[in-house]
Amino acid sequence: MPTIARAKPSAFTFDASRTALIVIDMQRDFIEPGGFGEALGNDVSLLASIVPTVARLLDHARSNGWLVVHTRESHAPDLSDCPDAKRLRGAPQARIGDAGPMGRILVRGEPGNAIVDAVAPLEGERVIDKPGKGAFYATHLGEELAQRGITHLVFAGVTTEVCVQTTMREANDRGYDCVLIEDATASYIPAFKAATIEMIRSQGGIVGWTAMLDDLLEN
Repeated sequence: MPTIARAKPSAFTFDASRTALIVIDMQRDFIEPGGFGEALGNDVSLLASIVPTVARLLDHARSNGWLVVHTRESHAPDLSDCPDAKRLRGAPQARIGDAGPMGRILVRGEPGNAIVDAVAPLEGERVIDKPGKGAFYATHLGEELAQRGITHLVFAGVTTEVCVQTTMREANDRGYDCVLIEDATASYIPAFKAATIEMIRSQGGIVGWTAMLDDLLEN
């Protein structure tokens, strides 16, 4: 079985036939100018910078026969799955459901909710629309992974400290061994990314492992 020897806090060994790549929320609303990320006052170029690395990771996963899953944080057009506690928090220039340059923000079917072209799903790859931060909440992800006998998860996407970390913690509680590819994830606040990576692999891997993409590509 392949092993990422330089993973932290220790080597990460996995069975490719039982491994899935989970790519979190690589959406136009978060990554491109004019989306929700920018409406919150963030520098979206920090997230855009990882797109080439995520594309390389996707190529590796596909060529090795991994299950590939993409997620989108998204809501129904009537916002019935977006509680006011989420929609009204803070003071962004535009809120979830409001009209933006790429359509209604974080609403399913709108142009801004799409995954950016460079890392878009291929035909047959699973896309999970999630109304929360974690990909297991209010979705069928857990059942689908179980049906396919998946035991190991490789993570990429945005943002590191919110949707990526939340999903990794959900997966850890469900018994999956997880590794986060450090240069295939990003935050609007780099210090938050760094702190999250340390949290994940602390205490002997309390949430999981981390590794760089080149470390994975050695296998």
